[in-house]
Amino acid sequence: TGQRAVTISKVVSALIILIIGFWLSTPLKKRIGAVSARFFHVTAPGVVLIEKIFHIMVFISLVIFALITVKIPLTVFAFMGGALAIGVGFGAQNLINNFISGLILLLEQPIKTEDIIEIDGMTGTVVSIGARCSQVKRFDGIDILVPNSEFLQKNVINWTLSDSLLRLTIKFGVAYGSPTRNVSQIVRHVLEEHGKILKNPEPVVLFDDFGDSALIFIVNFWVNVDPELNNRIIASDFRHMLTKRLAEAGIVIAFPQRDVHLDTATPLQVSLVQSSLPSVLGQQPTVE
Repeated sequence: TGQRAVTISKVVSALIILIIGFWLSTPLKKRIGAVSARFFHVTAPGVVLIEKIFHIMVFISLVIFALITVKIPLTVFAFMGGALAIGVGFGAQNLINNFISGLILLLEQPIKTEDIIEIDGMTGTVVSIGARCSQVKRFDGIDILVPNSEFLQKNVINWTLSDSLLRLTIKFGVAYGSPTRNVSQIVRHVLEEHGKILKNPEPVVLFDDFGDSALIFIVNFWVNVDPELNNRIIASDFRHMLTKRLAEAGIVIAFPQRDVHLDTATPLQVSLVQSSLPSVLGQQPTVE
């Protein structure tokens, strides 16, 4: 009927209701999250999930309320349902996929905010999990936006999933002839002196192999994962300290080398022969 027709004024009124409703719901959403965390001891990912569910419910409620208030019948949009579904299915499938993946991440919590993860060779700290993508801050300070579906479709290493412990491995070699027991003892002293290396689990020092040019040692030790401190810095400090202690003990860190041995049982023979090709200056002798 004419009274139920969709007009520009009705559409504008509905949009105004939606905008005002979202503006009023924003502080309420934050308040609900704060109450959930304070009184019900909900974790940070749980608070984010509650806020997102509240956001979706508010959106649906506002749309229905706006259409009813301005007297736009819902049946008007019925004939567009099929075309809209096809358009959403093809045009927004990645958006919907990432949105649903974000909800799964918040429900199952394979990763959480402040977790240290590795994906596609990139390591960083999860800053936030959004509706479409998550923000990961690398240790070099660069922020990366990763689509939520990537966390479910690719292999992800979560260094802090069950605990905050991380094992580091240092491999080095010393020259042949070095006292291996003394080397192991020096390494243990350095491990005890380093302030960031944990005593429990206990570090392990292994005389691993006889290399081509060195005696190979492997050191395994554990550290607490710290988002503010790159673990490579801890490994670098350990190498500095170890190099200094080995040098003080007169132990040389090996480097690749080759020894050439000449068989002098028989002397080398040197003879002069005439070249078979004529030269401009005449025949020249050739040394063999």
